[in-house]
Amino acid sequence: MGKSNKMKVINIHKRIINQSKTKVSDLLETLSAKEDKIWPFEKWPKLMLKKGLKEGSSGGHGPIRYTVIKYIPNKLIQFEFSKPKGFNGSHRFEITELDMDKAEIKHTIEMNTSGIGLLTWAIAVRWLHNALIEDAFDKVENQFSNNSKKTEWNFWVKFLRKILK
Repeated sequence: MGKSNKMKVINIHKRIINQSKTKVSDLLETLSAKEDKIWPFEKWPKLMLKKGLKEGSSGGHGPIRYTVIKYIPNKLIQFEFSKPKGFNGSHRFEITELDMDKAEIKHTIEMNTSGIGLLTWAIAVRWLHNALIEDAFDKVENQFSNNSKKTEWNFWVKFLRKILK
């Protein structure tokens, strides 16, 4: 008997935004809309949901597919993966109030990868995902600032984007 071809993935990104939870949550409500104020569609494949931002709506971005399984306005959007093959689990955006003028935006992936999904995650998706989420959080932060926050992509992300064009 060989080893199991599976890996547990927990990937968390957090950013503190110096604004009220209400103001940050208002941005979350634009996810997948034409004027999306969170998703960095300027640099990445657009996030699209067939029925808009509501439970049961399916969609995705690029080759990643998922369905909204939980939606609590101004607090949480949770998606369950349907593709790629071997991504078994979910990802979610959450907004938490830290004080009256400070909120935390958080993105979490919790999944088990198996087969080709394990390889895809380890070699490419993990790196691209990390860069995409940091770009999304930069976009959120830049809605409230005159300084343009821009997280630098690492060499591997630049390389992957070049070969995957």
